[in-house]
Amino acid sequence: MKRSIFFIVALIFTLSSSMAFASKLDSKSEAEKNAVPVKTETKLTDAEIDRITKRVDEIREMDKSDLTAEEKIELKNELKEMKKEVKKGGGTIYIGGATLILIIILLILLV
Repeated sequence: MKRSIFFIVALIFTLSSSMAFASKLDSKSEAEKNAVPVKTETKLTDAEIDRITKRVDEIREMDKSDLTAEEKIELKNELKEMKKEVKKGGGTIYIGGATLILIIILLILLV
């Protein structure tokens, strides 16, 4: 008797939970719905690229043995920030190995 009551209660909870999740509420406000995305230019100019490459070359050629730990950390963080900036403005497309093989096979079959 106790076991059947347990199963009946469990059945009621499982059937009622599907009804609770069935309605999808839109969590976006009216302002977010009407917002227009703005395209920003993320390409790096030639001057910025030259500045970054010169700074990276300076850091690589620098004698780091006489620097303190804080200065080394600052240089490391500076290099990380420049790397993020280049990645953001790069526009590089990465293709995996399986995707590349699939593209080659499709090109062979279709041409």
